[in-house]
Amino acid sequence: MKYTKVFIDAIGYELGPNVVTSSELEKRILPMLDALHIPAGQLEALTGIRERRWWDPGFALSEGAARAGRKALEQADLVAADLGVLIYSGVCRENSEPATAAAVAHKLGIRPDAAVYDISNACLGVLNGILDMANRIELGQIKAGLVVSCETSREINDSMIASMLVDRSFENFRLSLATLTGGSGAAAVVLTDGSFGGPHKKHRLLGGVYRSACEHHKLCIWHRDHMSTDATAVLKYGVELGRKTWEALLAELGLGANDFAKVICHQVGGAHKKNVLDALGIPAEKDFSTYEYLGNMGTAALPVAAAIADEREFLAPGDNTAFLGIGSGLNTIMLGVKW
Repeated sequence: MKYTKVFIDAIGYELGPNVVTSSELEKRILPMLDALHIPAGQLEALTGIRERRWWDPGFALSEGAARAGRKALEQADLVAADLGVLIYSGVCRENSEPATAAAVAHKLGIRPDAAVYDISNACLGVLNGILDMANRIELGQIKAGLVVSCETSREINDSMIASMLVDRSFENFRLSLATLTGGSGAAAVVLTDGSFGGPHKKHRLLGGVYRSACEHHKLCIWHRDHMSTDATAVLKYGVELGRKTWEALLAELGLGANDFAKVICHQVGGAHKKNVLDALGIPAEKDFSTYEYLGNMGTAALPVAAAIADEREFLAPGDNTAFLGIGSGLNTIMLGVKW
């Protein structure tokens, strides 16, 4: 997929207000760690995550998404009436129905003729939403749209910690560890056809590719209040799928690896980052990370990392930037953006 008239005008975000350190979580599962003779500090050592954020108990997902959406619209010098589509793309949703997007649209005051719906695809939801929106813009169906998500890790962590205190086996620890990396945050991405004014920077979406290896769909499963992740297998097969997707992105855009000045990966942890960059042959200095202090915020992780990278001037105007998304399923999406 290539695009000629699609721009990312702004990325807004909102972070959970409660900082939760890895050492705090370890204290809560101390009986399991003692039973398995696992020393303190292993959660941070294995993942590279020092802390993450949680929302307050009972915080509404639609409120987090709406807050991020308002920030993105303000940055882009747009108002809700300019939007032709609103997509909610989080793993976490308020109800089975209606779409969480409906609650967000109500909070933002989206006009009644705009399309409002959810997209779900594990940690790739925002990237799926970006491509869905980009297709509409490229076809001339809309001039502007908003993709939002909000993820919460408090509830699943509380549930899994309770489970870990009952079943203190190493197998349960192995399959539950990835859950403890989760963070909470919201993201919003404004896409337009470039026709809206204002002094803000516009980042041209060059194109993107999908790849999947759905024979591995059972490696990471989140079912209601239980989550199971074979992190070793996800890393092994996910990195291989990522390598194939990277090659496809370069071919699709007619670019070489050296033509990309920067990359933003999905934020999982230290081992994932190193293995992905090594497999793709990307120098570590081209990457920007937030997992150390935000954890894995699911669909919000990559766009929030991109927004913070922009704030800190890691992303410079004109940089060819790759968004590298890998999610359970297994699915991948990679995008090229002219920053």
